[in-house]
Amino acid sequence: MQTSHVIADKDFVVAPLDRRVFGSFVEHLGRCVYGGIYEPGHPTADENGLRGDVLELTRELGVSIVRYPGGNFVSGFDWEDSVGPKDQRPVRLDLAWGSTETNQFGANEFIDWCRKAEIEPMFAVNLGTRGPREAQQFLEYCNHPGGTYFSDLRKAHGWEKPHDVKFWCLGNEMDGPWQTGGKTALEYGRIATETAKVMRWTQDGLQLAVCGSSFRAMPTYGAWEYEVLDQCFEHVDFISLHQYFENYENEIDRFLTVIDDLESFIVEVAAIADAVAAKRRSAKRIMLSIDEWNVWYRARAGEQLRGVGWPEAPALLEEIYNFEDALVVGGALLVMMNHADRVKSACLAQLVNVIGPIMTETGGPAWRQTIFHPFAQAAKYGRGDVLRCKVETGSFRAGGQEAAPYLVTSVVHDPETGAATVFALNRASEEMALDVDLRGLGNRRLGDTHELHHADTKAINAKDDPDNVSPAPHGEARVEGGTLSATLKPLSWNVFQTLPA
Repeated sequence: MQTSHVIADKDFVVAPLDRRVFGSFVEHLGRCVYGGIYEPGHPTADENGLRGDVLELTRELGVSIVRYPGGNFVSGFDWEDSVGPKDQRPVRLDLAWGSTETNQFGANEFIDWCRKAEIEPMFAVNLGTRGPREAQQFLEYCNHPGGTYFSDLRKAHGWEKPHDVKFWCLGNEMDGPWQTGGKTALEYGRIATETAKVMRWTQDGLQLAVCGSSFRAMPTYGAWEYEVLDQCFEHVDFISLHQYFENYENEIDRFLTVIDDLESFIVEVAAIADAVAAKRRSAKRIMLSIDEWNVWYRARAGEQLRGVGWPEAPALLEEIYNFEDALVVGGALLVMMNHADRVKSACLAQLVNVIGPIMTETGGPAWRQTIFHPFAQAAKYGRGDVLRCKVETGSFRAGGQEAAPYLVTSVVHDPETGAATVFALNRASEEMALDVDLRGLGNRRLGDTHELHHADTKAINAKDDPDNVSPAPHGEARVEGGTLSATLKPLSWNVFQTLPA
């Protein structure tokens, strides 16, 4: 049996955990919108065509903010197409995904969906085929109270009150040759700067995210971040990171170390941003937005990646997740939580059907994929301050990591309620005896406990067996004084809530 010892002290705080770390992503891609969040005529749909079963699961998932409308889609997106009377909206070819876009669901409908789901909207602007002028006009349409052409146009379309969208992404993956209107770092840095300027001149209090590298293995990685931030440092608040995890080798030890790669990515981008600040002798710190992340590798080729013959809402990128994918998603969340001082926003890509935690059948049911559960639990119990932990645990060698720790953990303390929650991922293939010394928190008692484990790492949830992989109460945990003790099953995700005694 492995043994692990953790010390977490309430006076040693990494940072408060930003709720926007529990974000997601809705793109006009495949069945994410059409047949996902929007399906007129579905038995659960409301008068606006919003699927009630998906809304219910979205609330259960605990999503805080959702990025929209892309993604690669946004680099060819004319926002004007998505507003106004539906019978007057143009049908367009979507070059990003080889599909036909009907524009029957657009910006205003998305805001209505966010309000029903009790979610903050995050909008992206097109800096591929368009530029500062169109981005400013989109912002004015959405957020200006009235008395101008674009704000009055919104009112004429039936939305009297401003949408008050605060978080805006300046384009998407602009370093990628697959991107419509891709750019060099200098080109993108300049257009991002000019876009940020006119958006800030239009409204105070915006939070703007600039595109970082599309992934860490890009040949321009590092140099791209530095050049882009050197151009627009004074005008933006965030730089984005995108990270998709894969298991082509079908080796679980290696697969579980992809979260260590994410940790390196976070540390490196923060260091580059700080180098740009140091050049300016500036105390400003650029924060990180991991606005696309997930496991994705099976549905990444052929007709799963791009429509054939320009179909409407084809079944693209419909990854079927298994138990080991859930372990990786849980571990990635712990890495982000432990970097709460710099990671202030993150979007699990995507929300439904397209590499999503929620799956639907058109005209039929919706169900939770395996990755739904660690995300929902992290969002529910991850409230308050992330504590800096001292961890003693064994290690293993895999995936380029010489000493990957068997235990990955995060401890979050909520000063308002007194709750302190221990999240624990056991990456060992044997049981682990865990004890956590919660110093400075006084005597504790055990609250909610959860364990996500399955004997078959390839087990999935399907329409006819939607709860095959699902959490259960943890039966091997206790609290004495200020110490939590538990036995963790091999390859398991665990949550232990402790409360004041």
